[in-house]
Amino acid sequence: MSPVTTRLEPLTSSLLDGVRHGFFTRKGGASSGIFEGLNCGGGSSDQAEIVAMNRDRVADAMGVDRDRLVTIYQVHSSDAVMVTDGRPDPVPRADGIVTATPGTAIAVLTADCQPVLFADPTAGVIGAAHAGWKGALDGVLERTIEVMVEAGARREDIRAAIGPTISQRSYEVGPEFIDRFLDDDPETARFFINGPGDRYLFDLPAYGLMRLRTAGIAQAEWTRHCTYSDPSHFYSYRRATHEGAADYGRLISAIRL
Repeated sequence: MSPVTTRLEPLTSSLLDGVRHGFFTRKGGASSGIFEGLNCGGGSSDQAEIVAMNRDRVADAMGVDRDRLVTIYQVHSSDAVMVTDGRPDPVPRADGIVTATPGTAIAVLTADCQPVLFADPTAGVIGAAHAGWKGALDGVLERTIEVMVEAGARREDIRAAIGPTISQRSYEVGPEFIDRFLDDDPETARFFINGPGDRYLFDLPAYGLMRLRTAGIAQAEWTRHCTYSDPSHFYSYRRATHEGAADYGRLISAIRL
């Protein structure tokens, strides 16, 4: 067995330069077995104390106390919430989180869905969103931006980065899936290409970028990391399902003022 390392390897986006942030990989965590690495998913069957240890390491990396690393109870919704003073109790059921409180880090958990980090450095407002296909389709990215604007951000000053997510070559879906998008907007056909048989391949990050750019923010980009195709760095729900694994870890993406 290789020695455990505590060196975390967060990915960053140049669009968010000047704002402390990280799309954390699975490197540097204390979990073992199928969760090997930095599993920060409290909803997984990993040992709770190990998950807490991993989250503490992320808090340290973000330069905040453990109770200042704030997450939400993600439900694949279009809801976004504002937090002002550490971890809210009870934990909000939402998929977007915004703060303008210095010394606070906000974070989302993913394992194929899009983690999106937002910042308006001039106004001192940041956001994070968990945007799977359903949340993105229902408007979680736009709602997160709206809450940022309500907190004092200017739409034209907001920058956003999509972190590691499942790429089109690995995201096979059925005809009923594409119908949901076409019913919402026929123009979304461009995010699908033909797969085997009656299947399609969906470009989730390109769809997310379109929604962000249409929302009128300053800039948006994807880091171009695929969770499914890189098991050494990323957890993937779909890969775990295809492999018949009993469970899977969750990646954390965080940003702070």
